[in-house]
Amino acid sequence: MTKSSAKGSAKSGVKGSATAAPVLEARALNRATLERQLLLRRSALSPLDAVAHLLGLQAQNVAPPYHALAARLDGFAPQRLSALMAGREVARIVTLRSTLHTHTADDCLTLRPLVQPARVRELAAFRKGLAGVDLDRLAVLARELVEAEPRTMAQLRQALGAHWPDADPRALAVAARCTLPLVQVTPRGLWGRSGQVALTTAEHWLGRPAGEAPAVEAVVLRYLAAFGPASVQDMQAWAGLTRLRAAFDRLRPRLLTFRDPNGTELFDLPDAPRPDPDTPAPPRFLPEFDNLLLSHADRGRVVPPAHQGRNWRGNQAFRTLLVDGFLAGLWKPDTDALVIEPFAPLTRAQRDEVAAEGERMLRVLYPDVSYDIRFGTVVQR
Repeated sequence: MTKSSAKGSAKSGVKGSATAAPVLEARALNRATLERQLLLRRSALSPLDAVAHLLGLQAQNVAPPYHALAARLDGFAPQRLSALMAGREVARIVTLRSTLHTHTADDCLTLRPLVQPARVRELAAFRKGLAGVDLDRLAVLARELVEAEPRTMAQLRQALGAHWPDADPRALAVAARCTLPLVQVTPRGLWGRSGQVALTTAEHWLGRPAGEAPAVEAVVLRYLAAFGPASVQDMQAWAGLTRLRAAFDRLRPRLLTFRDPNGTELFDLPDAPRPDPDTPAPPRFLPEFDNLLLSHADRGRVVPPAHQGRNWRGNQAFRTLLVDGFLAGLWKPDTDALVIEPFAPLTRAQRDEVAAEGERMLRVLYPDVSYDIRFGTVVQR
C-alpha cells in the first residue's frame, strides 16, 4: 500500500511542494476513503470491530447495516451482526445527524453524550407544541416509563399527554427521544425478524451507566481514521455538530494537512493509508443511507459532478452501486431479480464484475432465495 508524500507526484494523485499543502485530487481522496471504509478490499475485522472502526452504521431501516457489512467484510454472515444485537453488544440509537445508527454498546453510551447538544437544539422546531412543558420533569417521567417496560412512540405520546394535555402529543414524544438516549429494543433490528419500534434507555438496555462524552479531539482522530482525509466542514457534516475548528487546530501539530482540488484544507493522520489513485476499486453494492455518501460536506470524492443528487429523491435515499470507486448507478431487489440500473453504459468487463459482486452479495445475505441478475435500462438524468 502506497502512502502519499508531502512532496507529491502525479502518480500518487498529490500535487504541491514541500512549502505548500499538497493537493489531493479526487481519485486520491476516493481511494483513501474507500480503504478506510473497508471498501477497497474486504476486511478480516469482526463485525463488532468493524462497527467500532466505522463509528456506527446508518440504520434508518433494518437491512442497511447488514448490507453495509456484507460489502465490507470477508466471511460476513448476517447472523453474526444479529447475534451482537441480540446480545446487546450493539444497539440502534439516534446519534449522528439526528439519524438512527447501529453502534457498539460503548459508542451508544459515549457518542450520544457528545452529540446531545444537537439533539436538544432539535426541540426548537417543537417549541410551540411544548409551551408550558418542564423538560427536566418530562425526562424523568419518560425515563421511568421506558425503564419500567419498553414503550412505542404512540405509548409515550399517550402517557406523557396525560401530564400535559394541552401540549402537542408528537412534540412530547420527540422531546423524550431528544432528552434521553433511547435505543430500539430487539426483536427490532434482528436479521429475518420483525418487530415494532419499542424504546428504552441505553443505560437500562446495556446494563451500565452512560460514560462521559469523549474529548472532541479523540473523536476527530477516529473520524479521520474512518473517513479521512477530511476538512473541518466534513466532520461537522458527519456529526451534525458545529464549531469543531478549535479541536482540529489543537491537533494540528499531530496531523498532516492537504488541500482538495477546490483549495479546502484537509487533515489526516500521518500513518493513515493513502493508496495510489490507480489502485483497482472493485464494484460494491451499498445500502440506502450508507455513511460513505453522507459523511463529508463535499461528496465529490465519491459522487461525480454529473451524478450529484441522483441517489436521492426528497428525503429518500436509494441503494447505490460503486464502479471504479465512484457512484455509478442504483440497484434494487425485484420479485425474482436483482435489478441494476447504471447511470451510464458499462463495459463488458465492468458488467461481468458488477454481476459477480451482485451474485456474491446475494449468496451472503439471501442464500435461500433464487434471484436473477438483471441490468435495467440506463437511468437517464
